[in-house]
Amino acid sequence: MSIREQSKKKPWLNWVLFLATVVIVFIIGLFAASILERRSEAQLYFQMINPIDEWETNNAAWGDNFPRQFQSYVKTADTTFSSKNGGSAKIDYLENYPELVVMWAGYAFSREYNQGRGHYHAVTDVQNILRTGIPQPATCWTCKSPDVPRMMNELGVAGFYAQTWEEMGPNIQNHIGCLDCHDPATMNLRISRPALIEAFERQGIDISKATRQEMRSLVCAQCHVEYYFGKEGNYLTFPWDEGFAAEDMETYLDNIGHVDFTHALSKTPMLKAQHPDYELYMTGIHAQRGVACADCHMPYKREGGIKFTDHHIQSPLNNISGSCVVCHRENEDELLKNVYDHQDRISELRRIAEKNLATVHIEAKFAWDAGATETDMKEVLQLIRHAQWRWDWVAAANGKGIHSPAEALRVLGTSIQKVNEARIILATIFIKYGHEYPIQLPDISTKENAQRFIGLDPEKMRRDKDEWKARVLPQWLSAL
Repeated sequence: MSIREQSKKKPWLNWVLFLATVVIVFIIGLFAASILERRSEAQLYFQMINPIDEWETNNAAWGDNFPRQFQSYVKTADTTFSSKNGGSAKIDYLENYPELVVMWAGYAFSREYNQGRGHYHAVTDVQNILRTGIPQPATCWTCKSPDVPRMMNELGVAGFYAQTWEEMGPNIQNHIGCLDCHDPATMNLRISRPALIEAFERQGIDISKATRQEMRSLVCAQCHVEYYFGKEGNYLTFPWDEGFAAEDMETYLDNIGHVDFTHALSKTPMLKAQHPDYELYMTGIHAQRGVACADCHMPYKREGGIKFTDHHIQSPLNNISGSCVVCHRENEDELLKNVYDHQDRISELRRIAEKNLATVHIEAKFAWDAGATETDMKEVLQLIRHAQWRWDWVAAANGKGIHSPAEALRVLGTSIQKVNEARIILATIFIKYGHEYPIQLPDISTKENAQRFIGLDPEKMRRDKDEWKARVLPQWLSAL
């Protein structure tokens, strides 16, 4: 029986078909209206309300056009989140690990070393830290402010580096922000620091051809990297010519004879790692799978028809559901446990390395005092240099090795091996010169004790810094 014949016998069926058609049309209309509304919303969102100047360093001016990104970025001012091994809260590393003071004897890091509180506090933190209580080059400002590319444009790159930190201070007022990563005309991600471009050019790589996904890591790699200051004009350089691994950069720095400082106790020509986050990440599984830094630290968000990057740059552990769970299918508690398990293992080896490194520097001092010659100490100093560099390559990177746990553990293992080799040779030197061994170690159980042992006066450092801030910072602010 046909539908027409059925409808004649069952007239109510016509009404059912009619009402079903009306409902379907109504639903389709709603979908169409929603799509049009979201398209209109997105188009309106990406319209520039106020043109942005080529060198606009005030982040709020960018926020007029991109309020969602700006409002999320302002959240980086919050320093209340603290995970087991990091977060945004201040951590005094010298207080927690006083061996570091001895390991950096003769270098500014022995004065004060804290966990960075985030991009929003970059300028004030470097103004306040005791390390800038002694003369530093303007190169130290390079990653702290969007005022840096503006000043590099004005003075030239080499001209900027050639200034002193204090001379450049009045020009550095805005904390890390929009101009550091974005082209103000197109909003495309761009590289504003020349050292990254130069490092890739020396390898024959043109990063102007990088994909957008690659750029979501490369803009971070402008600053979250290892670098050194060249001998001429403190020119900022990335030591990547041999590769990204700890041993590759160690070889490069050895070949050019670079020395960051001479250790005040052991007389070792030392290397100081900065924050080789990108290099460690490049050895890990996330880089191999094409996951970018921003995927975890600045994940996408949706509001209505708008998809945008969350500019609350933070630890993924404060946003596991928005970061990790996007790819991983484990629950949040299990993922957090996985992270802490990796970090605990890395922390265990780090502490072994730190205690041995502090001890070997002190033992080397006693060996010199006992009459050891440069010939006696040559191999010892090379082992100490390499052992501390490899420890620092892991320790200075953010995340306590989580960006590449297997590589972090491997490198720490080689650090421990080398420092123990150095201590074995030192034991033979003590025997040669009739010195008692093992030596009696000083009490370096607190930051203050360790600082006094290496010749620093904690109270005087703080007093001098307070006097400097009272004298100089008002002048900088008046220069605005």
